[in-house]
Amino acid sequence: MNITEFLTALRAHPDKPIQFLLPDGGLIAAHFHVTEVGYVMKRFIDCGGTRRTLETCLLQTWVHDDVDHRLIAGKLAMIFDKADDVLPHHDLPVEIEYEDGVVAQFPVEGRVVIGDTLVFRLELKHTDCLARGICLPGECSPIPKPTACTPGSKCC
Repeated sequence: MNITEFLTALRAHPDKPIQFLLPDGGLIAAHFHVTEVGYVMKRFIDCGGTRRTLETCLLQTWVHDDVDHRLIAGKLAMIFDKADDVLPHHDLPVEIEYEDGVVAQFPVEGRVVIGDTLVFRLELKHTDCLARGICLPGECSPIPKPTACTPGSKCC
């Protein structure tokens, strides 16, 4: 989901609290804070020598002992408005950064309204060989997505 799609969902439900559904079916605690709206640009060379750039909008979440805190969609949209000069465009994919033992980043893949809550579905990120034809031809094949994987398990 890119920033435009994310903001459209927020603005369509400004009074609804937000939740993030993790890939394992768990939820980020409802009293999370969004502590950063950031633009991340990664410049790199893949194993075949091709220069590449990857850009994302990264929302850092933080869970603390403020259990009465609830972020509603309209407030997060206002935070995005303040970050507009940090974000070069709204086609950037949105990712959520969350710490639960380790810091992980999850792409936002969808949204649904459940009762009075706007729920964003998060997916796992995966590594990949970007130069399969050059890098060990015949040996770089995609790793299939695990069907039942939870954070911390051996398949992740």
